[in-house]
Amino acid sequence: MSLAVRTFAGALGLGLGLGVCAAAATAQLPRATPEEVGLSSERLERVGEVFSTYADEGRLAGAVGMVIRRGKVAWVDSWGLRDVASGDPMETDDLFRIYSMTKPVTSAAVMILYEEGLFFLDDPVSRYLPELGNLRVADHEASNGPDDIQTVRADRSMTVRDLLRHTSGLSYGSFSNTVVDQAYRASGLLGWSTLEELVAALGEQPLVWQPGTRWHYSLSTDVLGRLVEVLSGLPFDVFLRERIFEPLDMDDTAFYVRPQDRERFAQIYGHAGRRGGPLTLEVADPGGYTPGVTRFSGGGGLVSTAQDYARFTQMLLNGGELDGARILSPTTIDLMTTDHLNDDGASFLGNGWGFGLGFTVKNQPALDGMPDSVGTYYWWGVAGTGFWIDPVQDLIGIFMVQIRPNLDLNFRDQFKRLVYQAVID
Repeated sequence: MSLAVRTFAGALGLGLGLGVCAAAATAQLPRATPEEVGLSSERLERVGEVFSTYADEGRLAGAVGMVIRRGKVAWVDSWGLRDVASGDPMETDDLFRIYSMTKPVTSAAVMILYEEGLFFLDDPVSRYLPELGNLRVADHEASNGPDDIQTVRADRSMTVRDLLRHTSGLSYGSFSNTVVDQAYRASGLLGWSTLEELVAALGEQPLVWQPGTRWHYSLSTDVLGRLVEVLSGLPFDVFLRERIFEPLDMDDTAFYVRPQDRERFAQIYGHAGRRGGPLTLEVADPGGYTPGVTRFSGGGGLVSTAQDYARFTQMLLNGGELDGARILSPTTIDLMTTDHLNDDGASFLGNGWGFGLGFTVKNQPALDGMPDSVGTYYWWGVAGTGFWIDPVQDLIGIFMVQIRPNLDLNFRDQFKRLVYQAVID
């Protein structure tokens, strides 16, 4: 169904200020007024003004933003509509497909097992997942398409560290178009149903690059989900629930949406047309995420709320603990949020950024034109969701939206820029 921009004309930007937001949206974290934690209420109003306008103009259907500073929720707001067809307003406790914001959660799960002594970072993955042993590497110059991929011997095995930092040599099948990506698509590999099935299928394909030689966004984090299953003896979804979600009271985070919560599940839309031209929003993915799912994608399968993800990010900023629940050690958080690349192979990440174990990490100030501190780490989801954690400023930002593809401006960066201009202390 295609909905013209005028459908959104006059849609309310329903800002839910701290004093009037739904209780369920931030009940689990302490609250503060913006001024109590060094933020300006007046300047934060600019965020709402901008995103309300975007909703009114049809540049997005609806969105939620949250700011946590010094361990307290200082501001949360929602704008526009959760479902355009029904006219339901966006609420701050609505559910979103967070896609690749699943990756930091999976990385944390892996590092729980690292702390228990079950592997070293530089162990070969094949020690635990033998399907990924003896893989060869595509020779791109000699190959003649996905049906005729010439290969060379791998210089070394991929390691667990490679999976965590996306230097495994695996690919994604969609973010690039190498012969390996083409082979992924042609083989049906991307339609996997279980993590065991995925890893077996990946073992039949060559690597796109030599392990450890360059950063390449990939199915690595999904493979990590299978590693968690093998090392822990638990299904991946059960491990996440028992070791992360339940201890942190993340009640709304899972690989599916409970039937009673479907009305809180934000619809996903996509921009059609060209950048800067007339915009149309289309329903892009009305279904899925039902109980009984077996596709536990560690790279992109979770549904969550701003509230729940705030608890996960605050745990990270606290050094691995929240409200008495210790998930990881501070030393492990430091290890995860240190750059593990130290090369120029991550141009996808932007100037001044490297990659740790599950996060992009800021190495140099100002090169990206943003005011966040060196040491900030973040990741995002393909439907526009995103978060960042700035340890220097003791600041967390969470932005939730459902728009894929997006041919308009980068809403995440706009939100981030507007939050930082409200920092006054």
